[in-house]
Amino acid sequence: MALSDLLLLGQGVDLASERGVSCDGELPSPSDPALVERAIAAKNSLGSRAMILGHHYQRDEVIQFADITGDSFKLAQAAASNPSAELIFFCGVHFMAESADILTTASQQVILPDLAAGCSMADMATITAVRDCWSALEKLGVASRTIPITYMNSTAAIKAFTGEHGGTVCTSSNAERALTWAFEKGDKILFLPDQHLGRNTAVLKLGISLDECQVWNPWKPNGGLTDDQIRSAKVLLWRGHCSVHGRFTVDNITEIRARVKGVHVLVHPECQHPVVSQADVVGSTEFIIKTVENSAPGSKWAIGTELNLVQRLAAAHKDKEIYFLDKTVCYCSTMNRIDLPHLVWSMESAVNGRVINQIRVDSQVASHARVALERMLALP
Repeated sequence: MALSDLLLLGQGVDLASERGVSCDGELPSPSDPALVERAIAAKNSLGSRAMILGHHYQRDEVIQFADITGDSFKLAQAAASNPSAELIFFCGVHFMAESADILTTASQQVILPDLAAGCSMADMATITAVRDCWSALEKLGVASRTIPITYMNSTAAIKAFTGEHGGTVCTSSNAERALTWAFEKGDKILFLPDQHLGRNTAVLKLGISLDECQVWNPWKPNGGLTDDQIRSAKVLLWRGHCSVHGRFTVDNITEIRARVKGVHVLVHPECQHPVVSQADVVGSTEFIIKTVENSAPGSKWAIGTELNLVQRLAAAHKDKEIYFLDKTVCYCSTMNRIDLPHLVWSMESAVNGRVINQIRVDSQVASHARVALERMLALP
């Protein structure tokens, strides 16, 4: 069995539906001058049977065809609130399409135009490694007092794990509420898979000290921690991160402030703790968008998040000065796997009666994951 198949099985994915149809000889060329016309024709042909969801980090060539744009959970909710849409074309990454499949009805089919569109952060927490971590906590006698919380950017299997063990899911906008809720139920949190969001929320929002946040390294025995460190930690942070947001540095902030007088630094909480600590404003993707939209004409913003979104904000708000925080161009490489040829291919296949690249989460995994998601929705 191929390594890619083993990874999918480890995430609770139904392999038979995941393989889809080979695109050999079928995928349109990116240079095809008729691509836009083909996309329009296919979308019109599918009509109300289909819904196209576009994450904020997608390319403009894809976003132009999205019925709804947003962050991952907003898009999954949009799919769930439109049961008449039989076909959900999710222009995002794998874990997002999984969440949509979990929340939609059995009659709806979620399609990921390119199965290679994954998420390196989500892949950093495999279900096997997380179970091994939990077993270590059980041996120390602290698992019963530990509440697992997983960021939305995680596989269905990890969401299911949190659902089974009394935990919840969180987004970057409600992480503070999720951690507060967890500390009402236990005295320790296992935060998956993004260490930076967990640390920033615990320290900057809840006032927990950095010493009380310990990083669990799944590649080391006992997570690389002593038994005393595990017992005394209030938050165990999984050793995961976003490859895009993790690139931003304090030097980036220093450089942009020296170069652009009066600039406001606006970053995502997936950035490293020193970066978030020195930023002027910190918030989720939706928060970043609203902050720029509501800012005064002539204001200056250096934004630390995915480049597609920053460029889109700059184009939409020409009355403001908007800069990418890092001078190095950096798109999310996996998010950018979804391009117009793949979207056209998946829509035209549906027009011809073939559903390709359907994302279908195992029913038992989906059931436990739904519990975790519903707990999140019930947060005060």
